[in-house]
Amino acid sequence: MRYRDVPGLSGAANAAVRTLERERLSPGIVSVALSVWSVRVHGTKRRWRPWEAEFTCLCCGEGWARDKLEEALFMLPPGAGGELRLQVERLDVALLGRTHHEPSADPELAWWHRRC
Repeated sequence: MRYRDVPGLSGAANAAVRTLERERLSPGIVSVALSVWSVRVHGTKRRWRPWEAEFTCLCCGEGWARDKLEEALFMLPPGAGGELRLQVERLDVALLGRTHHEPSADPELAWWHRRC
């Protein structure tokens, strides 16, 4: 996989994302995760792009993408993390408005894994 800029982030924030990916994650994973999470939230019927599909399988679903975004948000410097958080929070609000809590879901899971 190659590095991909995260659409909507400043140059400085994308540089911080690339550094994080190089040092602790995988090249391009934050952009892929944001794209996959957006598809999950908006429920589009488009096919996965090849660089998204390699990270998403039927058994795991798209929840891994939000997990990876949470990990990145925790590890990024405040400025870059704040820019990414704005995008993630917009998607989270949309998901909360389109889904409901699954009462039988494991309460130990992150909230996004307990929505359907």
